[in-house]
Amino acid sequence: MLGIKFAKFLPTTYVLVYKNGAVVREGTGLSFFYYSPTTSLVGVPTGSNDVPFIFEEQTSDFQSITVQGQVTFRIAEPKKIAQLLNFTLAPNGRTYVSDDPSIYHSRVINLVKVIIRKKLQTIPLKESIKATELLMRFTSDEIKTYEEVKTLGLEILGLSILAIKPTPETSRALEAEAREKILKEADDAIYERRNSAIERERIIKENELDTEIAVENKNKQIREAKMDAEQVIQKRKYELMDNELKNKIVLEQRNKDLVLLTVENAKKEADAKAYAMTVSMKALENADKNLIQALAGSGMQPAQLIAMAFQELASKAENIGQLNITPDLLREIMNKPK
Repeated sequence: MLGIKFAKFLPTTYVLVYKNGAVVREGTGLSFFYYSPTTSLVGVPTGSNDVPFIFEEQTSDFQSITVQGQVTFRIAEPKKIAQLLNFTLAPNGRTYVSDDPSIYHSRVINLVKVIIRKKLQTIPLKESIKATELLMRFTSDEIKTYEEVKTLGLEILGLSILAIKPTPETSRALEAEAREKILKEADDAIYERRNSAIERERIIKENELDTEIAVENKNKQIREAKMDAEQVIQKRKYELMDNELKNKIVLEQRNKDLVLLTVENAKKEADAKAYAMTVSMKALENADKNLIQALAGSGMQPAQLIAMAFQELASKAENIGQLNITPDLLREIMNKPK
């Protein structure tokens, strides 16, 4: 029949069927016949949309960076957005009669851009390059609070920051700075290694010196102990020598006393003998000479008597003419004990 058409929609499309200005049918994934001259169809896609974005912003230190990412969202309340934007389908049932269905994509991207700009204006360049995770969390939380998102009935499913890049010139400058920093760290590491080696060598030398000092102190103690021992030995020698000298002095004194005593005794003995002899001489002073001789010869040995006889003969030699002494007499005298 002329004007009657059949429409079939996907499960991700929410359909509103208007007739005479009123909604006569609505739902997702509908299929039905309708009379096209008096019926208007509104199809709102409720599936998720992955919308990439890339734009340039400035950091707090006025450096340009490029932010690249993707936002994922869907229309959670299709009736709300259908009241604000024109989602009316063309008579062919596949295209829209206006450009409104593409407007909300740009609105979401603009919101993301505003939020990211707001955050980047508080972060310097070096921090912003490493702030991917921070930007992603901040933007995801912030965009959900915007009234425009709620008014359009949108639901933000996710947001990801793929890259944050500075300009080529800035990137080369940062690379040069990082390279110089790495080289400086390498130089510092070499310096630290050499300094550590020098410090260890100094410690080793100090240990060697301490060892030498300890050995020298030990040798000094040994030498002092030897000197003390030698001094003790020398002192002992001196004491022994002193004692020996004292003993010698005592002995000499004793010998001296003994000699003096001996001399004194000899003197006394001589005096006694002299006295005895004096007494004897006085007693024999008036005695006969021959008698004295006879008394002296009493108790003598025969050889002594012969010797006295010869002595008597010698005293009277002028009166003797000739004296014959036989060898037997001399042999007898020489063989006899005294």
